[in-house]
Amino acid sequence: MSSKENEWLMKKRTNRPFVLAAVMLAMFMAAVEATIVATAMPAIVSEIAGFSKYSWIFSSYLLMNAVTVLIYGKLSDIFGRKPILIIGIIIFLIGSILCGLAQSMDMLIIYRFVQGLGAGAVMPIASTIIGDIYTKEERAKIQGYLSSVWGISAIIGPVLGGVLVEYISWRFVFWMNIPLGLLAIVSLVFFLHEKIEKKKVEIDYLGALFLFLTVSSLMIVLVEGGVAWAWTSLTTVFLLSVSVLFLILFIVQEQRAINPMMPFTIWKDRSIFIANATSFTTGIILMGISSFLPAFVQGVMEKSPMVAGFTLTTMSIGWPISSTIAGRLILSIGFRKTSVIGGLFLMFGGVVFFFLSSDDGPLMAMFGSFLIGVGMGFSTTSFIVLIQSAVQWSERGIATATNMFMRNLGSTVGAALLGGVLNSSLKNYLQKQGNDVEASLNAAHSLLNPHGNDSLSHQAREVLQEGLNIALHHVYIFVLAFAVVSFMLILFLPREKRE
Repeated sequence: MSSKENEWLMKKRTNRPFVLAAVMLAMFMAAVEATIVATAMPAIVSEIAGFSKYSWIFSSYLLMNAVTVLIYGKLSDIFGRKPILIIGIIIFLIGSILCGLAQSMDMLIIYRFVQGLGAGAVMPIASTIIGDIYTKEERAKIQGYLSSVWGISAIIGPVLGGVLVEYISWRFVFWMNIPLGLLAIVSLVFFLHEKIEKKKVEIDYLGALFLFLTVSSLMIVLVEGGVAWAWTSLTTVFLLSVSVLFLILFIVQEQRAINPMMPFTIWKDRSIFIANATSFTTGIILMGISSFLPAFVQGVMEKSPMVAGFTLTTMSIGWPISSTIAGRLILSIGFRKTSVIGGLFLMFGGVVFFFLSSDDGPLMAMFGSFLIGVGMGFSTTSFIVLIQSAVQWSERGIATATNMFMRNLGSTVGAALLGGVLNSSLKNYLQKQGNDVEASLNAAHSLLNPHGNDSLSHQAREVLQEGLNIALHHVYIFVLAFAVVSFMLILFLPREKRE
């Protein structure tokens, strides 16, 4: 059966409103995960301890998400969208249940790997299903519904996370996914129908393995370097060598694979190369704000989890607003100038965070977060239009997925890199103060508990707060640096004929 006949059958037999609802539920479940977990993280760390492993909660999830996203896309071409998406949701729910049961940071990190393994299927396949069951003309309207999922999750996530943490338990941050996922599965089973044409397709599992080993070994160095071992230690050199080795093997594998996980041919286009490179750096910026801003608001400013959540909400409000404006600007001034506007807002936001202090209060943090959101909205929308316009229809899916992968990879590396900066900076500060570093790092989680400060002496609290303030300031120096790099990369985008 041809692909056109399959699409016709899907549109005829599939109950599209119910499938759309299922897709939106699945996307909401994955989208809300970022903001709600970031809001809950200070409370999680305060209860089960392990502050030095803070960034691994994000890194483990993002690593599995980034590595599996392209593999799931290829599997859906072979076995169909429905079974692969359902399997992804089931794995995600199993991971969510386990995360809520975690009794230690090590357990939570392992369970987040499981959750990320399932999440890699949700976003790309949910978007593909919409492309399968709706015509090109209908998709414009439907994309508005899908965009609203991000806006709603961005607003609800931090607020709901703050409420759950303050009045119930952080464990429900993970368990709230269960009813959403089950509803999505039931709707997909009963209302999505597709007839799959059996075909043999080579899947680049070896490429996925090499990429996983490349990124994971690099992440371990970035997180633990300067904390668990010295930057010049034999362990650091060994892991960096492993990362470089598998990167070379990955490149060789992708060049010889029949269906490479990441085809390098599309990177030859200058526009796509710069858009993907910038997506990587903006992914780092995004992680620097979403992962570590709640820790600053709660640990340094001594505000509640709900207030910390609102500081992230402003970023998520600025993003969809600027995305809508960007869609119109691209038609009038082109994607390059629209991207430049986004790059400027990213730098403005980076400057706000660079000068942010405990005396400024959460309003300044909200303002900086909003500026970053506006910059992300302008730049990401421009990149999507740019990439999809630069390739043929047959390459559009993989080109879009590659850009999504690069942003996920940036977020993954960002969580590890900035987490390493946070840990090493805090450790160096405590050493200069003459404190017992290990005991002080373990006590740092008390700052992130609204009621945990009572367990610290006044002097210990002041030392830890100042150390956390300095460490997070170093994180935001990196955020500003990557914002500048992003802007410089955008300037290299080729000029359009209209310009």
